[in-house]
Amino acid sequence: RPPKGVVLVAGALMGAGDVIAQQLVEQRGLRGHHCPRTLKMMAIGFCFVGPVVGNWYRILDRLIPGNTKVVAVKKMVLDQGGFAPCFLGCFLAVTGAVNGLSVQDNWSKIQQDYMDALMTNYCIWPPVQIANFYFVPLQHRLAVVQCVAIVWNCYLSWKANRM
Repeated sequence: RPPKGVVLVAGALMGAGDVIAQQLVEQRGLRGHHCPRTLKMMAIGFCFVGPVVGNWYRILDRLIPGNTKVVAVKKMVLDQGGFAPCFLGCFLAVTGAVNGLSVQDNWSKIQQDYMDALMTNYCIWPPVQIANFYFVPLQHRLAVVQCVAIVWNCYLSWKANRM
């Protein structure tokens, strides 16, 4: 299991990403801020993102040990080629379920949003992950990714909560 601190950071940063999405992207203002949505995104961070990504980094480090440049590229390829597409689909499904979508509506939303989100992912994450796998110790990788991901979380919150 990932350390509790890692999970707490993931939840807090998912919440921060939602606040930024609501305030800067959607320009809701303080009175229009939807607090239950922020709490849901935090819960998804605590219960899904933190544990899943934290464990993934441990698994990835066992599958491909070391921290050379070649190892970092191999980890990035496995992360972005295998894990990211699955994780993103699951994230969209979890968010739809938490938002109360029916199975059919959730599937439609996933089909609508998935490819765009995946292509955006590929514009951001490969260079971040190479640097993360090469320079950052295992115990700090999720925190580093989540700090970089504040913008990504903002995008995901906006994408996942757009109806």
